[in-house]
Amino acid sequence: MKVLLVGVGGVGEAIAAIAKPRKWMELMVLADYNIKRAGEVQKKLGEPQRFPVEFIDAGSQADIEALAKKYRVDLIMNSVDPIFNKQIFDAAYNVGAAYMDMAMTLSEPHPTDPFNQTGVKLGDYQFEKAKDWEKKGLLALVGCGVEPGMADVFARYAADHLFDEIEEVGIRDGSNITIEGYEFAPNFSIWTTIEECLNPPVIWQDGRWHTTAPFSEPEVFDFPEIGPVEVVNVEHEEVLLVPRWVKAKRVTFKYGLGDQFINVLKTLHMLGLDNKEKINVKGVQVAPRDVVAACLPDPAHLGDRMKGKTCAGTWVKGKKDGKAREVYLYQVADNAQCMKTWGCQAVVAQTAFAPVIAMNLIEHGIWKGAGVLGPEAFPPEPFMEKMADYGFPYGIKEMTKETAV
Repeated sequence: MKVLLVGVGGVGEAIAAIAKPRKWMELMVLADYNIKRAGEVQKKLGEPQRFPVEFIDAGSQADIEALAKKYRVDLIMNSVDPIFNKQIFDAAYNVGAAYMDMAMTLSEPHPTDPFNQTGVKLGDYQFEKAKDWEKKGLLALVGCGVEPGMADVFARYAADHLFDEIEEVGIRDGSNITIEGYEFAPNFSIWTTIEECLNPPVIWQDGRWHTTAPFSEPEVFDFPEIGPVEVVNVEHEEVLLVPRWVKAKRVTFKYGLGDQFINVLKTLHMLGLDNKEKINVKGVQVAPRDVVAACLPDPAHLGDRMKGKTCAGTWVKGKKDGKAREVYLYQVADNAQCMKTWGCQAVVAQTAFAPVIAMNLIEHGIWKGAGVLGPEAFPPEPFMEKMADYGFPYGIKEMTKETAV
């Protein structure tokens, strides 16, 4: 497989590092606006012929198409902030390449009732073009990271094997990771974090999507290998993807942010520093959110300062054989192990392994289809069978009250 990797930040580097040992990966173009950064990753990988470096402006569809044609790639992997999704998605369609991302096209809150009704939902732009992709026989696999991605695979597996009836699919994400030397330092893209945490969270219930206020419905979830963490509602793709293929009465996404992180996000919003649109500052056009990101340390370079584990997974509640059941399907990534194995910190490495497994399955014809599809649209077993081989084994925790230990 030949891949154009658009974006060589923390997750992009991890995708390349995890793909490197796989012989089916013939070529992966390391394309980034920061050519120096792409060169650093290439040097770490040590195979310049197989991982060539190219400059790319992810905002330029023409740039993306030109590189895809130059290398005759089979797939374009979107590994940049989702503000660039439309251009990359459309470029893949135009050149006839498969497409994959880890976050779908952005939402727009309802203009008059944002905390009750949906406006433009995550991925709406992409799903509106699904028939065009089908007619062309092309696959766009959207939302294929860890969350969304692996978590969606788990939802499909639970529906196929563990439940007869599902009351709720709840994605739950928590960690005990600390970062030495910084009072505040996100371990993932602050641009994306601001977007998903300050937008109205979407909930699927009673056959429709509706919204709620940010950070709503706090609950304490007991994560394997980590312990109890308070989690809150956050806007996320799983809620828009799971109901399309998995029958469930309710679908939610809750994330363990912590009081400090929530207070920082609220302050950024209050000051208008979460704005992603450019404003005039002394004759220079800048987006406040980009300034915030530039002021904070790059998550890709924090691995040696990070300690702890992160847990991502899917909690499912329903019935099996007429009896109530609850399970949590999960994956725990340890930062020390990720740094030792791939030279990448745990949060980005855990995000990156799923798209590499998906590439493997697509390349070998195990996952196949046309149109705009989420991970739930494919058989989950082949994906889960490969997780341990890729260094990210999954677990299943029985949480049914009668059998919990």
